[in-house]
Amino acid sequence: MKWVCPICRKPVDSQTHADFPFCCERCRLLDLGNWASEKYKISEPVMDESIPEAPERNAEENDD
Repeated sequence: MKWVCPICRKPVDSQTHADFPFCCERCRLLDLGNWASEKYKISEPVMDESIPEAPERNAEENDD
């Protein structure tokens, strides 16, 4: 699989680069630092927090 490094945009091959999807350890650590310093953000919540979670009931409990 051929990609480009998300940090420096060098070509990267998943079969030959141990740090895939990065081209080297430096780029991998720069990306980790970006996450740690909160430069990256997830734009939408994974779950809708306005809907409360209800535990699923077992079928045996519903037979009462």
